[in-house]
Amino acid sequence: MIKKLTSAMLLVAMSTTAFAQTEKATAEPTYEYKFTVVKEHAATPVKDQAKTGTCWCFAMTSFIESELMRLGKGEHDLSEMYVVRHNYVRRIKDNILRRGRGNVGPGSIGHMYTWVMKNAGLLPEEVYHGINYESVKHNHDDLNTWIKAINTTAVEMKKPLPAEIVDGVLDAYLGKVPEKFTYRGKEYTVDSFYKSLGLNADDYVEVTSFTHHPFYEKVMVEVPDNWDYALMYNVPLDEMMQILDNAINTGYTVAWDGDLSEPGYAFKHHVAVNTKEDIRNQKTLKAKAKEEVVTQESRQKGFETFATVDDHLEHITGVVKDQDGVKYYKTKNSWGTGENGTGYHYISEEYVKGKTISLVLHKNAIPKAIRTKLGIK
Repeated sequence: MIKKLTSAMLLVAMSTTAFAQTEKATAEPTYEYKFTVVKEHAATPVKDQAKTGTCWCFAMTSFIESELMRLGKGEHDLSEMYVVRHNYVRRIKDNILRRGRGNVGPGSIGHMYTWVMKNAGLLPEEVYHGINYESVKHNHDDLNTWIKAINTTAVEMKKPLPAEIVDGVLDAYLGKVPEKFTYRGKEYTVDSFYKSLGLNADDYVEVTSFTHHPFYEKVMVEVPDNWDYALMYNVPLDEMMQILDNAINTGYTVAWDGDLSEPGYAFKHHVAVNTKEDIRNQKTLKAKAKEEVVTQESRQKGFETFATVDDHLEHITGVVKDQDGVKYYKTKNSWGTGENGTGYHYISEEYVKGKTISLVLHKNAIPKAIRTKLGIK
């Protein structure tokens, strides 16, 4: 009896060991990107744009907040929705003048923020948080419906929209803009507050790189969110990357406008690489994705075949390297934290080369030799 029991126990043990060995042999390999900081600069806490479609404003606000820290002005929490409000006001008028063929969506690109700074000032977040409805987070579903409705009606009537109607809709959802307010013990208007920050909107420029326009000139990049046909400096790809690296290496941060619709932009893993492999939808990464090298020609082809689109802005705050020494840009997103981890993404150098629409940065962050070619003083 004891001999039979011992034999049975031995058989079970052997079976368990064999199963464990088989399970180990058939387990799928996994990969995790690990990053080491090379250079990084101060940034304010990550925010959540929620259901607004205003990534451009959150990225630019974060960028300007970092600029204030770089300039020794301390940490400030600026209002995104005040700038968004003026974006709506401008494009509503623009759409009517274009007989309804304009773009009245929530999206825009970086220069819209600096236009508002210069022409309408700024507000602190604590004075104008822009949620005048029952919600903890931003939600512009209803607001965008009303914006579209009043635009459509005005075009059908062939009449400009009275300012009272536009302001009424914006006041209802975002709140009224104060004529005066108190911030940190001092009284301001929107204009005097902007001036108190020591910023100069004209110091900020947009840079791009496309071959269908001449280099070293200001050109209009044909993307839907450039609805006001603004001009930006066009340089060769290698010089665009020199500009970005010089900015980070000399103490500046950069607002990045690019494409996140690629299979290599893996939100769940907080990484973006220039690959055709679909790591975007992989719950667990099986291996490090193989990147494709970007040239000026391949970048241009991506733009002209609609493979590269203008759909997101983030804030580049530093440079990191992965465990193999590959370079990435540490990029602050605007989707909150929690499920989004720290709120930062790590975008590879090749991805930035291929998928950048434009960069916004302080003009002095551009190397002097390139500034000279562009005629920037």
